[in-house]
Amino acid sequence: MPDCLFCRVLAGELPSEKVSATERTYAFRDIAPAAPTHVLVVPTEHHPDLASVAAADASLVAELIAHAAAVAEKEGLDGYRLVTNTGESAGQSVPHAHLHVLGGRPLQWPPG
Repeated sequence: MPDCLFCRVLAGELPSEKVSATERTYAFRDIAPAAPTHVLVVPTEHHPDLASVAAADASLVAELIAHAAAVAEKEGLDGYRLVTNTGESAGQSVPHAHLHVLGGRPLQWPPG
């Protein structure tokens, strides 16, 4: 998708701080971190949200979660939160499926 921010990151058109990558996923640091560790894990193919990934290829959802867990381990997190937002009203600002890996400090629920 030429106008998708994350597709442009994946194409190398926009800079990112790469954390790690697999054949079908890419992890990079969020430019506006909400925690000391805030990494985004995205599929390398465009899907507007995680539900559409699940409908198209459920195994890719498992790969995204496994990659997020590997990122948390690599970052030395003893606990972490995975967040995904679906739709603008839920806070999704980029219409490309992604997981937020958040950690590095105690995280309360509900967020506040």
